[in-house]
Amino acid sequence: MSTHAAIAPETVLRSAGLRVTRPRLAVLRALAAAPHSAADAVLTAVRSEAEVSTQAVYDVLNALTAHGVVRRFQPAGSVARYELRTADNHHHLVCRGCGAVADVDCAVGEAPCLDPVTSGSPVPGFVVDEAEVTFWGLCAACSSHTADA
Repeated sequence: MSTHAAIAPETVLRSAGLRVTRPRLAVLRALAAAPHSAADAVLTAVRSEAEVSTQAVYDVLNALTAHGVVRRFQPAGSVARYELRTADNHHHLVCRGCGAVADVDCAVGEAPCLDPVTSGSPVPGFVVDEAEVTFWGLCAACSSHTADA
């Protein structure tokens, strides 16, 4: 598993071959504080500590994603979200009620999600290097709220 939350942001940027800038540092701090954030939430957090344009935050998110520092994922029917946990092929659990997102580790041992089968046969010549699975349901709070209603 690779997560950049515990490493100094300056070190993360330099290791990825990126210059250390205030907007990049602010975006990394925002994602460390609130994983699975949408761009607008990152923008709000960054603007609480520095004056920065909307486009600058999107540019930073795109650069960090392109360099593998940030992972972008987009649950169906939702805006894109960003996180610092990268390169470990984990999945996500999304609450249909409140939209909360939680990480789910990939299957341990034999990983059936990495063996695509179509019509009972493997897909010839297709090499899978990552699978993205989204589990949907209700978190404990939404589940108990629904039961009470």
